[in-house]
Amino acid sequence: MTTKNSKVYWKTNLKYLAILLIIWFTVSFLFGIVLAEPLNQFHLAGFPLGFWFAHQGAIYTFVILIFIYVYLMNRLDKKFDVDEI
Repeated sequence: MTTKNSKVYWKTNLKYLAILLIIWFTVSFLFGIVLAEPLNQFHLAGFPLGFWFAHQGAIYTFVILIFIYVYLMNRLDKKFDVDEI
């Protein structure tokens, strides 16, 4: 991989990380803590939505973000021909 390609590769990787970390922060901190009271007006599976985000929604989101990151990185690796065979 050339130096130019490696810079583009890492810039794209950091962009993916930033977007996923923003989603993680939004779900865990904002929905689970800061906005819990307004979200508690709504219910999901019989639980207030703020409570659900703090206890289960954040965990589901984390697992989904892991799979999304793996997918994005595999696609990026193939694009730059650094994927595993």
